Amino acid sequence: MAPPRTAHARTDEREPTIAVVIPCHNEEAAVGTVVRDFAAALPTAQIYVYDNSSTDSTADRAREAGAVTRTEPRKGKGNAVRRMFADVDADIYVMVDGDATYDPAIAPSMVKMLLEQNLDMVVATRRALENDEGAYRKGHTSGNVWFTKTIRRLFGADFSDVFSGYRVMSRRFVKSLPVFSEGFEIETELSTHAVRVRAACDEIPTPYRSRGEGSASKLRTYRDGFRILLHTVRLFEEMRPLQFFTCCGAFLTAVALGLGIPVIDEFARTGLVLRFPTAILALGIQIVAFVCLTAGIILRSVGRARDEARRLVYLSMPPPSSTRVPPT
Repeated sequence: MAPPRTAHARTDEREPTIAVVIPCHNEEAAVGTVVRDFAAALPTAQIYVYDNSSTDSTADRAREAGAVTRTEPRKGKGNAVRRMFADVDADIYVMVDGDATYDPAIAPSMVKMLLEQNLDMVVATRRALENDEGAYRKGHTSGNVWFTKTIRRLFGADFSDVFSGYRVMSRRFVKSLPVFSEGFEIETELSTHAVRVRAACDEIPTPYRSRGEGSASKLRTYRDGFRILLHTVRLFEEMRPLQFFTCCGAFLTAVALGLGIPVIDEFARTGLVLRFPTAILALGIQIVAFVCLTAGIILRSVGRARDEARRLVYLSMPPPSSTRVPPT
């Protein structure tokens, strides 16, 4: 007699479809190696290379290595990722940079972790190889640590490497993400999206090596760092409007008090208001501070409604457990 089925038993389980998606800009020296190595690590995966306005032979080298190549003319990693997520349909997405700095051999373990634990994202946290001083440029390590701590504090994102470009994601995670970033802010957006939809995520350490000869980093430390900082502030305003506008209101109140207290003290001593412009300015700033607090309260309700809608889209798609763990 067959055992009774449990409430969670599935009869339509199948092998998952896997897509390796690689955004590239001028990576002709490394992309062929990346494509071949990931094809060997994930033999059943379809590999896509999105040529992001390259001026070299990146697309030709990727095509020769066996990848499906497509073009995104708008320059910026976020634009390429937006196009990839919109065009490619799969159960599991393996996103990796095309610079050959990440370890393809860890990909099967990341896919297995995502399926066995029913996760929506597995992030490969970078660990530089011993004696490889070129893996992290000066300033990038401290910048990564600072941004990671800031994002964890602001949004509650429990990640130790928010800027990792090597991630395995479920279909429902990818298809519920409206990508707005244009550049390297995309990794921050992926991490905060996980917080918004309350997705189950985990991390796995992976070796991280320096770029090979002929491959140059597109990340500009100060320019892109400033853009990421501005994007983080915008996300804070969008995701935590009450806290954001309360901070703005508190700052404006402090300015108003700094201007108004001498006027009040003068009135208490003399019974006269001799600096009307200063008094009016202080009053105006305090009114703006009150408006900020009111805006924060209203936008918190609006933000909750938007996050609920985003989570409903996320929940409308099947979880990773609807597919079987591929044999290793």
